[in-house]
Amino acid sequence: MEATLKIQNLKCGGCANTIITKLDELNHLSKISVDNTNDSVSFNYLTEEDFTEAKTLLAKLGYPIVGEKNALTTKAKSFVSCAVGRISK
Repeated sequence: MEATLKIQNLKCGGCANTIITKLDELNHLSKISVDNTNDSVSFNYLTEEDFTEAKTLLAKLGYPIVGEKNALTTKAKSFVSCAVGRISK
């Protein structure tokens, strides 16, 4: 199955790098891509559990799905994820 999710707090290529790297660590996800222009992430997954795990990880990294809670602490996490992504590029 394929999913494209609109996410919050996506700022740059550093963010995209972190998202791709971390989602790639999950089992059963493939064809992971990030579109900074549309603030979205796309991937293929096998089960609903895989999909839920991906959404949970995105929120934990600071990139919740549009419409989900986006507290100041979540925004701060996205800045850290962004910085890590820029360093490891």
